[in-house]
Amino acid sequence: MKPEVFWLTATILMTALFWVPYVLNRIAVCGLSGALSGNIPDMSLLPGWAQRAARAHHNAVENLVLFAVLVLLAQMQGVASTLLAGVTQAYFFARLVHFIVYTAGVPALRTLTFAVGWACQIVLILAIFKLI
Repeated sequence: MKPEVFWLTATILMTALFWVPYVLNRIAVCGLSGALSGNIPDMSLLPGWAQRAARAHHNAVENLVLFAVLVLLAQMQGVASTLLAGVTQAYFFARLVHFIVYTAGVPALRTLTFAVGWACQIVLILAIFKLI
């Protein structure tokens, strides 16, 4: 497996698991039947960290769409595998730390880690356009 495929797959798996903490909290607050009722619970009932985790998960999904397409386009364009592997690995860790600090409520680190992930996307765009 190519490193960029590994890190893209790891990023997809990680993003797919980001819902677990806040849904478990929703079960703790609303009960299992309340969480499974299909009704969207009043988010104000959940503690701040769970609300932030839900927003961090939503943000991760939004950015994963762009990132995954960029990685696949970069592969199709023959972007250097060392650059691609490094950028996909950096993106994975930036998004992992972003989720953690967003959930913990650390605004400065949240912004910094988001910016690192965004920069990874920009590097991929520049590489696809053969500008780097």
